[in-house]
Amino acid sequence: MTVEYDLAVVGAGIVGLGVALAASRQGKKVVVIERNAKAIGASIRNFGFITVSGQKAGDHWARAMRSRDIWAEVVEEAGIAVHHRGALLPARRDEAAEVLEAFLKGPMAAGCRMVSKKEAAEIVPALRLSDVRSVLYSPHELRVESMDALPKLALWLAAKHGVEFRWNTAVRAIEGPRIETSRGIVHADATIVCPGDDFSALYPERITPHALSVCTLQMLRVAPATPAPFGAAVMSDMSLARYEGFAALPEAEALAKRLDVEEAESRAAGIHLIAVQSGDGSLVVGDSHVYGDAQAPFAEVRLDDLILAEFDRVFDLPGRQVVNRWIGTYASSKEHTVLVDRPAENVRIVMVTGGTGASTGFALGEQVIGDLFGSHSVYQEITQ
Repeated sequence: MTVEYDLAVVGAGIVGLGVALAASRQGKKVVVIERNAKAIGASIRNFGFITVSGQKAGDHWARAMRSRDIWAEVVEEAGIAVHHRGALLPARRDEAAEVLEAFLKGPMAAGCRMVSKKEAAEIVPALRLSDVRSVLYSPHELRVESMDALPKLALWLAAKHGVEFRWNTAVRAIEGPRIETSRGIVHADATIVCPGDDFSALYPERITPHALSVCTLQMLRVAPATPAPFGAAVMSDMSLARYEGFAALPEAEALAKRLDVEEAESRAAGIHLIAVQSGDGSLVVGDSHVYGDAQAPFAEVRLDDLILAEFDRVFDLPGRQVVNRWIGTYASSKEHTVLVDRPAENVRIVMVTGGTGASTGFALGEQVIGDLFGSHSVYQEITQ
């Protein structure tokens, strides 16, 4: 049997592309097999917000830092536009301000600082600041437009690193180096399956015991009535009670209790606020989080209204209009931030199980490739 590739990657979302990049940088011959004509899942339907501050402490935060560095290299080489950098976190409640102060004292706050209201207004003039107690600025984040970035990343991997892509091709079975697809047999020394939130197509017997759920989220594109430049992404008090890097701090308990009373409906729907800007000046805004055993197929106006209510509390943008609405999904776990399973010696299942694929997928790819091929990796251990 002639082995054609060193590695086959099943799935062309950001995790699959991160794996392909890590392998190709080690000189491996890589093929990416994707059942759709292009990436259409969580990697496209997100904020394009590479987030560092707020990620879960420890390995996941380290993955985010490393992934941000790789993104910074890739956007230059692949011609991917970065629409803004950094993030502002204005605290409107005393309890939220205490969370920011506690965060600044920890190791994950390297490079972050408090900024004045004047400086915050210079970065994002549309912010409502009259009731804001304090504002944290994080310099680490990058904002790309996912629907543009993912296709450019795939084209760059093909042109620069020789990665072959087989689109509209479903993988039916993997038996050692033999991969049966809807368009014939592919041979590879190793295979990495990046299934996103598809728990049944490949290795369901390996995925089911991890008790994963599908998180459905609602997102919006908002057009300001007049130009409103954003020099950074913006989050809110609701985010401080949800993102684990903040929410796990002891000081966040008081904020969560207050929000449970004041914003009970939003908290029950997993709503918090992120707003980022696109090249045309519109804003991607979200989001909600509803968990189940499948995607919730229909959006609820009620949830959009709750997201917009928080948006209007944070921003002064009279006349703003919603110009697009959509649903996103991702795999979710109550126990892990990433899942790496080993069905066979030459096979890995790799999933980011918390909606942070864009923020951590590149570094996770390095970890998995280091483990699979026994080569040097930034992180030698993969913490699930």
